[in-house]
Amino acid sequence: MRLQATLAFAISVAIPGVVAASGDSPMSPPASAPSAQSPELTPEQKAIGYYNDGVADRERADKLEAESVKETDAAKKAKLLEKSKRVHESAIKTFMRAVQNDPNMFQAWGGLGYAYRKTGNYPQALEAYDKALALKDSYTPAIEYRAEAYLAVNRLNDVKSAYMTLFTADRPRADELAAAMETWVEKRKADPAGVDPAAIDEFAKWVAERKQLASQTSSLRDPNASRW
Repeated sequence: MRLQATLAFAISVAIPGVVAASGDSPMSPPASAPSAQSPELTPEQKAIGYYNDGVADRERADKLEAESVKETDAAKKAKLLEKSKRVHESAIKTFMRAVQNDPNMFQAWGGLGYAYRKTGNYPQALEAYDKALALKDSYTPAIEYRAEAYLAVNRLNDVKSAYMTLFTADRPRADELAAAMETWVEKRKADPAGVDPAAIDEFAKWVAERKQLASQTSSLRDPNASRW
């Protein structure tokens, strides 16, 4: 999740060697990128540098988490997860510096929400996602990740609303959320954790219905899909 192409041009002119890509895919900053603390930079340019540093932290943390999933040794798994959390905590500080320099950088607010969510601070995560979407309400990564934070605090009606938005606006993101919803249902059926079992069953039914509908519409959209 980098800055738009117009900002990419501006900073590439102002700071040789720095490349800010357009689109939402996170990219690590080049090794030759100058420090975000350089005094000659504008606040917006410093924000870009801090944002890129935060993205690099996020990528490292996610990689550690992915490694923990494959790890079978309990002690090693716990160590990887703890290290991942510490890197996300570092990302929080870095993304915070980005938004302090440029409060209008919605991508950085989204990155801040992601890092807070991964460290279990859901109120702060939701606040950051809300700020990102107040700046750009069509920013689908924040819609999807905010919905995952909603899942963590059992705000199921908000999750449903987010899914319906993504279903029409960004199907891949809707599919990501659908997978997260299915995981939530599995966990809550095993351990309700204070959630009303009837609410879990109702949500599970809704998720199953949405999955069936998504499968049907995907077949209609795919010219190579099997015809029945």
